[in-house]
Amino acid sequence: MTFPQPFAALSPRGQKRTFVLLFCLTIAVMMALNLLDVPLRTAAAPSGIVSFELAGQPDAAQRIVASWDEEARVYAALSLGLDYLFMLAYSTAIGLGCVLLSQRLPRFISLLGLYLAWAQWGAALLDALENYALIRVLLGTVQGGWPAVARYCALPKFTIIVLGLVYILGSSLSLLWSRMFRRE
Repeated sequence: MTFPQPFAALSPRGQKRTFVLLFCLTIAVMMALNLLDVPLRTAAAPSGIVSFELAGQPDAAQRIVASWDEEARVYAALSLGLDYLFMLAYSTAIGLGCVLLSQRLPRFISLLGLYLAWAQWGAALLDALENYALIRVLLGTVQGGWPAVARYCALPKFTIIVLGLVYILGSSLSLLWSRMFRRE
């Protein structure tokens, strides 16, 4: 029995085309998010929105929001809204990258790629919940555990994303390495 891959409905050519499209969309949205993040970098939030995501405690989240003027809060809201498009793009692009590479690798490593491909949508789901919590905080609901919800969604989200990216990089390098030695 084989483990199902999440993009089996797409032809191999369709997978590659979709990957390229979503990779480009991911980069474009990431660039827009980086621009929106500039006014969010303050002494209380040196890493901008990421500082807000990882605040974890009501007082830390409140300090961050208080460090932003009205315009910066609008940028934060725009960033959180645009992030919903970003999570769809990055999760599917990374997942497709894992699947495309897994098809060219030995079984165990291939299975790992399929698990990581599915996990990317879990990361997007965590990201969506994290954003909801951050929106609640931005709207003034600092108490009630929302900063903690955001942090405890952000940490595994970042872990899953990094694992997917490491898989893609490591697999790409491995395939490149084996191709170089086959030519000699």
